[in-house]
Amino acid sequence: MSDIDRIARLEQSVADLGTRLQRREDELDVRKLQHLYGYLIDKCLYNETADLFTEDGEVRFFGGVWRGQAGIRRLYVERFQARFTHGTNGPIDGFLLDHPQLQDIVDIDADGVTAHARARSMMQAGRHKDYADPSNPMLGARQWWEGGIYENTYKKVDGIWRIQILNYMPQWHADFDQGWANTPAEYVPFPKITYPEDPTGPDALIEDHWLWPTHKLVPFHMVHPVTGKEIVAERWQGDIDRERAAREAVSA
Repeated sequence: MSDIDRIARLEQSVADLGTRLQRREDELDVRKLQHLYGYLIDKCLYNETADLFTEDGEVRFFGGVWRGQAGIRRLYVERFQARFTHGTNGPIDGFLLDHPQLQDIVDIDADGVTAHARARSMMQAGRHKDYADPSNPMLGARQWWEGGIYENTYKKVDGIWRIQILNYMPQWHADFDQGWANTPAEYVPFPKITYPEDPTGPDALIEDHWLWPTHKLVPFHMVHPVTGKEIVAERWQGDIDRERAAREAVSA
């Protein structure tokens, strides 16, 4: 092998290593971004949460879609902040909203500026009895669990990773004392009215949304790493029949 060939191979190896290193750094940056989202939500820092998103970002949450910075701030600031912390940007005594980020899988696209991640949260939340407001059903004493899946998209803007689409699909809820075997079918009501009729409502509704005890697969952004095939799940016929009967009962 000539010196020219050896140098060319070394240059290619260095270039390949640089690409791999950049991808790993991007994965870490996206993971850090998503974990920071959890910490900010924990402490009801809703202004800082909204700042994590791109200008054209969106949040898909509980059957609704909030679009752009205006929609994102309508959800986090005008809706969550007003309901949970009396308009305060930060934690208040008596209100718990732990939001750990778990099992994250981050993939960087070939363009180097787009990323996808799947993760989960298992939230512990509640309001202490000494800080309840009996006159307001939104401020009653309660404690509950929530488990959900993220399938998010991220964009690198001016060298900084931001959330472009936060797609959070809550999967199950449970009151602490009753457990998930007794959870009502729609523990948290899905939005039914869009903005501007609902001043803090979503820009659009997601039709195929569910909560426990309905149990479906949130689609994976990636294929199976060994087979290269799409990861799909069969639907049990009994569940299909139950859903059909429920639709027919509503339309009857």
